[in-house]
Amino acid sequence: MFMKKLTPVLAALMLVLSIPAEAAGRPQQLATLSSLEKQDLTFMREEEKLARDVYLALYEQWGLTPFSNISSSEQRHMDAVLQLLRKYRLPDPAANLVLGEFANQELQALYNSLIEQGARSDVDALRVGGFIEETDILDLQDALARNDNTDIDTVYDRLQCGSRNHLRAFAGVLKAITGQDYLAQAMAQQDVDDILAAPRERCGR
Repeated sequence: MFMKKLTPVLAALMLVLSIPAEAAGRPQQLATLSSLEKQDLTFMREEEKLARDVYLALYEQWGLTPFSNISSSEQRHMDAVLQLLRKYRLPDPAANLVLGEFANQELQALYNSLIEQGARSDVDALRVGGFIEETDILDLQDALARNDNTDIDTVYDRLQCGSRNHLRAFAGVLKAITGQDYLAQAMAQQDVDDILAAPRERCGR
């Protein structure tokens, strides 16, 4: 009789044991990132910071609307990468860094060079914006090829979508000012032309 009463309890226990860990409320084990995936996430955090910081500086100097609007978008890109760094328990390379300051010395040198170039004229400043977005697109393509995690792919895809829209914005203002078509600076000209010929994209949250 005791066994008959215990059977439903045992059945319930067996059911609980058969539930996957995430369904039972226990945290799902994180994927293990390769060293390259970790490096890419760390680099992307500061590369998005570079874009934001350059655009803020150039907006202050030239007052062109695209720099203000796109710097806000770059902040969202920074935040998206930071969420991934926190998820995978990686240190934030941009923590406690002020505008124009970078842990990565190559990015620091690039920032200094782009600020100098963008200070020459409003046209040069817009070309700096185009160069940054082309470079972001290429770097994100490389990072996507090295990545094997869906959540990171999703963020990189969204960032790349945003960079295409930003490139369209800079190219459009440049043409309005100079009357000339945008010339590629880092990407193949045909790839840039294909982006500029396409309509603005919806990139999600």
